[in-house]
Amino acid sequence: MKKITARSFICILLALVLLAGTCMFVVRFIRDGEQWASYPANRHLYTNGQLSSGRVLDANGDVLAAYSGGWQYSDDDSVRLGTIHAVGDPDGKIGTGALTEFASKLTGYNVFTGSGSSISNGRDLHLTLDSELCAKAYDALDGHDGVVGIYNYKTGKIICMVSAPAYDPENPDSSSKKSGAYINKFISSKFTPGSTFKLITTTAALEKKSDISSFRFKCTGETKIGGYRVTCPEAHGTVDLEEALNKSCNCAFGTLAVDLGAGVMKGYSEMTGLTSSYSINGINTEKSTFDFSSDGEEGLAWSGIGQGKDLVNPCAMLVFCGAIANGGRAAEPQIIDHTSFIDGISTSIYIQHNTDELINPDTASTLTKYMKADVEENYGQDNFPGLNICAKSGTAQVNTSKASNGWFVGFLNDSDHPLAFVCLVEQGGAGAKSAGRVVNTVLQKAIDLGY
Repeated sequence: MKKITARSFICILLALVLLAGTCMFVVRFIRDGEQWASYPANRHLYTNGQLSSGRVLDANGDVLAAYSGGWQYSDDDSVRLGTIHAVGDPDGKIGTGALTEFASKLTGYNVFTGSGSSISNGRDLHLTLDSELCAKAYDALDGHDGVVGIYNYKTGKIICMVSAPAYDPENPDSSSKKSGAYINKFISSKFTPGSTFKLITTTAALEKKSDISSFRFKCTGETKIGGYRVTCPEAHGTVDLEEALNKSCNCAFGTLAVDLGAGVMKGYSEMTGLTSSYSINGINTEKSTFDFSSDGEEGLAWSGIGQGKDLVNPCAMLVFCGAIANGGRAAEPQIIDHTSFIDGISTSIYIQHNTDELINPDTASTLTKYMKADVEENYGQDNFPGLNICAKSGTAQVNTSKASNGWFVGFLNDSDHPLAFVCLVEQGGAGAKSAGRVVNTVLQKAIDLGY
């Protein structure tokens, strides 16, 4: 009897292990089946080591990449260079490209029929990008390294995502030698934000300083904080908060950051989404990083200004600008519009997701007013003809032996064209001039194209 009991127990135990293993397999099959299916060992999906199913198209149906004895790209140099980080390369060196990240969608995989069984040529992958707009942005960078990103803050669709330097699959030996050519800086990099970070310090001041309406600061061109000098390019005189932002007064913002404290600054860098990692259809963005406490009051002051150890991801800054424009929340960024059969019949739908509240609606309204005044009083509305643009520039000093990086971030306060933008021109100098020029060029094109 004891033997029967022991054997029964072992059988039950083995059955439970089998059941647990089966459940684990089913869960992993549903969760990871796409990745398994597009693995290079599945020879029926690959030719000469390259995925040979489906095409990658832009928002207008223009083919960006198609397989025919090898991957074929656009004949237009600017389109290839402007979209390569989104499309990807045949060898997978651009790890965030569609040919790598969305290989399973190109094969037409689904959990019931597997890969390639329902249609021999896989599926077409339709991106939200406009290739003509991306080409315009790449050309507008005019040989500079940098980033251009534009998205619809109500729908989340990224219509322009450009990173330079770029990799040219038609001329790989030349382009691959450029440092950073395989990195999509919009997604996978972070940079010193310069004065664009003053938007976050302003947000914190508006919400945490009860007397902010009476705030006045006399800028003489320099001030002592923690025994160290914080300087401005010129004396700004007596400024309130709006004037401090418009004139980008380092002394005022350094003082504000110290008054607010490291804990508040840390909290607002998190609340505004800068330290979040956004999932762009499964591609995770780099998280922004800050250090508000280790270098005392001097370090905190420079962090509040947007220098010091601040490092911001361009996509996160883009989404925050979208939240300001949209009353506190924005659509999360997406780059896939849908997939379809080769004959155009859709096999998926676009699902919109929104952020949590990144900024209080009243604060967003105030910042919108401040950013509009910044354009009108500093950057010049004439430099953005026909655009109801709200913006903040930044000039980030990253190396004393090189020109500064130029930033320009913001949005169109226009219900017909709900677009937020971020632009970084590396070693471009003053952000309003270098990055502002690029933004105007690309936004004018976007409006012409109906966005």
